[in-house]
Amino acid sequence: MAGRQHRETEIARRIRAKGLAAGRTSAQIADEIHEQCTSQFGTSRIKAHRLSYGIALADVVEQIRALFERDEKSMPGIGETLLSAYESGLKRPGPEYMHYLCTVYRVEPHELGYDGPCICGRGHRLQAVPTLEVATAPLLPTERELVLRPMVTEPDAEEDENILRRTMLDLLNPETSSATTLDGPVLGACEGIRRRMDETLVSATVSAAMLDQWEEATLSFGRQYTTTAPLRLLCDVLLEMSAVRTAMSRRQPIDLHDRLLRMAAQLAGLSGMIMINLGDHRLARSFFRTGRTAADETGDRALRAWITARESLVPLYFGDAREALNLAKKSRDLAGATPCPAQAMAPVVEARALAMLSGTESKKEVVDQAKRALARARTAFSLMRPEHQEDMAFGYTEKQLYFYQGDVLTKLGQTLEAEVVLDQALEQYQDHILDQTLIRLDQAQCRMIEGELDSALDIGINALRMIGDEYLTDFIMRPAVALEQALTKRDASHSKLEEFRAELRRPRAQLKGGGA
Repeated sequence: MAGRQHRETEIARRIRAKGLAAGRTSAQIADEIHEQCTSQFGTSRIKAHRLSYGIALADVVEQIRALFERDEKSMPGIGETLLSAYESGLKRPGPEYMHYLCTVYRVEPHELGYDGPCICGRGHRLQAVPTLEVATAPLLPTERELVLRPMVTEPDAEEDENILRRTMLDLLNPETSSATTLDGPVLGACEGIRRRMDETLVSATVSAAMLDQWEEATLSFGRQYTTTAPLRLLCDVLLEMSAVRTAMSRRQPIDLHDRLLRMAAQLAGLSGMIMINLGDHRLARSFFRTGRTAADETGDRALRAWITARESLVPLYFGDAREALNLAKKSRDLAGATPCPAQAMAPVVEARALAMLSGTESKKEVVDQAKRALARARTAFSLMRPEHQEDMAFGYTEKQLYFYQGDVLTKLGQTLEAEVVLDQALEQYQDHILDQTLIRLDQAQCRMIEGELDSALDIGINALRMIGDEYLTDFIMRPAVALEQALTKRDASHSKLEEFRAELRRPRAQLKGGGA
């Protein structure tokens, strides 16, 4: 798919170059692109017009937003994903968006491939400016704001963005969503966007209003972290990250640059968290490294501590408890005495890492250390700002504290205390199926430790049945398989084991990952 997209763009670029040299208008060039590309690539008329200008989807979005602002309308919800859906034929623009698309491209609806007149009842062609690309004479105010100037976007960057947009569209389409995977092209696009962000951070004007929108989008992604399937959210986050990187590549005032750096750190950190969920610890580490680079530039100790605490989950979930312990302590040191989410999160990671080490260290000493760490986490949580206590991604919530405290107590074998805490956690997790499942698997583990194998298997079977295939990923499967192995050691011939194993083997989406 990526190769087809690249060939389509290359062919359109050549047609555009020849057309401009011959003095053709953009509308004429669009007709030629559509004629030559539609049979091979299915190029729609509306996409042909964008290709005739040699611009990215982001350019069109910004032009439409500028027109809404000019007309004193509230900012539209249109974005690159929606435009991509128009171009692929999955959606049709409504009357208002149709009007502004016609205004941007200076054509009528039928030239974009849609029937019927525009709601404005006027023609959209401007005779004063023959083409957007070759207009060199001074423009009247009403003409100037309609001129699209392509952003300087590397071909590879646009290709990576297009891969993520196509993935999002596939996820939105019921006929293709189940077959959409975290495959090589998607992983390559993720790594490409992260690498270019790294290059921008080490190498080096957006409006304050646009920054406000990006910051709100970043916080929104944090809220969606608990409710949106990982791969879908990853596409949204990385497209936003790509836009932030483009803005950072230009010279910005100090205050705006600092805000961009903060967003870069948060988006990179959130991408790392999602990569943990998707089971790719290598890319998770890379994104956290990118986040640290951005956070270090801000000088914000709390942000640096948050990135480090989140990074500590990589070795915690992928088997190196000692490294997780060291990173958690580093996060705690970075946080210092300032009340912040990392002050609560880091001690919890310490406790979880210590619980994982309880089989190799002095049991009583490890239990005491882990419980002291949990006590520090509860104290730090009580001092956090209220908005941080309600943020699952960039803050730390009470239900997370309950959940991870219960997980620690389960691993330490403190089952009576663990079950009380896990019950409290499950009552609060009404909107996060991944953590609900992990809590239930911990509850099953407690019952198994107590010798109640029937109850443990019932809880485990019910936990797996409640989760949709798109969430039944390696991250969930690891503790589920560990439970199955522990139960087999207890009673390999138990009558309910086969039922539990059937749930483990049921067909599922081929995504790697889970939730944190």
